[in-house]
Amino acid sequence: MAVDTGLFVGMTLVYLVLVIGLGYLGYRQTKGNDDYMVAGRKISPVVLALSYGATFISTSAIIGFGGVAAQLGMGMIWLTVLNIGLGIFIAFVVFGKRTRSIGSKLRAVTFPDLMGKCYGSPFMQYAAGLVIVIAMPLYTAAILIGGAQFITSTLQVPYTTALIGFAAVVALYVVLGGLIAVMYTDALQGGIMLVGMTILLVLTYVQLGGVIEAHTALAAMSDLVPGTLAAGGMTGWASMPAFGSSIWLTMVTTLVLGVGIGVLAQPQLVVRFMTVKDSRSLNRAVLVGGPFILMMTGVAFTVGALTNVYFYQNQGVIALAAATGGNVDTIIPNFINASMPDLFVVIFMLALLAAAMSTLSSLFHVMGTSLGFDVIRRTGSGKAAMRPIRVATVVMIVVSVVLAFILPGSIIARATAMFMGLCASAFLPAYAHAMYSSRPSLRAAKISLVAGAAAWFVWTAFVHVKESAALGLSDLLFGVPAVLSAPWQDVDPLVIALPLSTAALLVGLVLDRHAVIAEGPTGAA
Repeated sequence: MAVDTGLFVGMTLVYLVLVIGLGYLGYRQTKGNDDYMVAGRKISPVVLALSYGATFISTSAIIGFGGVAAQLGMGMIWLTVLNIGLGIFIAFVVFGKRTRSIGSKLRAVTFPDLMGKCYGSPFMQYAAGLVIVIAMPLYTAAILIGGAQFITSTLQVPYTTALIGFAAVVALYVVLGGLIAVMYTDALQGGIMLVGMTILLVLTYVQLGGVIEAHTALAAMSDLVPGTLAAGGMTGWASMPAFGSSIWLTMVTTLVLGVGIGVLAQPQLVVRFMTVKDSRSLNRAVLVGGPFILMMTGVAFTVGALTNVYFYQNQGVIALAAATGGNVDTIIPNFINASMPDLFVVIFMLALLAAAMSTLSSLFHVMGTSLGFDVIRRTGSGKAAMRPIRVATVVMIVVSVVLAFILPGSIIARATAMFMGLCASAFLPAYAHAMYSSRPSLRAAKISLVAGAAAWFVWTAFVHVKESAALGLSDLLFGVPAVLSAPWQDVDPLVIALPLSTAALLVGLVLDRHAVIAEGPTGAA
């Protein structure tokens, strides 16, 4: 992407000074465990909403999923509907209020700690922490890759330098300042993202002659759908794919449901509900969070689809043909570079950097607290108790950086869907049960968590061909990339694992009920 490097470097330096300053402010306000882990339970509604949104939305949504919208069309807008309906309204009102209330009552400071205390079970705390420690580095590494590639292409610095430097800057304020620093910097980064995406939407419609003209032109391009996509069920960029087709299954089960439902059980998002002092703050945060998510995802998916109109009118090709090397992740950057004023190119790059850093800082914090507090089980209070958590955070950052050097660069969007799907499958039924049962069943929660995680892994490793073919376990054991044929190999693991996890919870509840009946009123069988 062509850019005025001097201007970008200057604006980035100002941005970094602000980020480090906010990180230092968080460090000065961090006195003990509650401050480091849940921001002292005194964060304002606006900071909560911007931090939640900026953590949720990263370069994967803007660049990765925006590129997918350019390839597959406006059907991706359904993900925005779920993001707002589930990820904001249901998450804050249905889960957020109960999480804040119960978390405050039990003095829980992490998501695994909340699960452990709700069920009175060290196993639940340890198991939830272990899932995070094992799985989250994949998602974190993908965000690192995206940020480092962005810095390399912009500033022409070596990839290794960009990756390590990017991780080090974020690590500095996360390790020292804890969640207060993370949420303060998230709010700044969310504001930058909001400005960038608002300008992008306006300038895109200006380029294409207006809102009605742009969408009319997009609808008229259905006969330009490539043969391979048409064979997979795609009907145009302004309509949904054919029901039940492979592209429909991928869009609906992996992208829309995988991310849309997965957000409800994201540890890095759940912990934010415990950072405010009362439920009224959550209500106020919804009024900020809803429009923020609408602008972030709605703009990315809308502009992504409309890039087809721009490239066809100006270059005679669809967006996928204009992608560098056929990589959909390059569509949005190529569109910005070709169509936008130089100043906006710089603003958009800064928004991408902010998006990557906001998500990365939250993931660093959750991985470190999960390892240092939930898995290793450190106790105590004050700054001495925070030292092992800070060490654990550094360890998880190093693991993520090493993994980022191993993983391919095209994994960003898929890693996002994978991690969110796993969290929903393993955590969501037990989390919901803990929040809305006066006497939650430990047996049911254990069965649900284990069954959900196991089902997700089995389907990922042996059936869902986009992962199973890459992992190679199915081919090694059975001689085929996926043990089931279409359409099953196009169905996301979440669609199978979450119902099984829910069913397992219900089975556990039935077993508990039978055990109580068998014991009788005196407790004897």
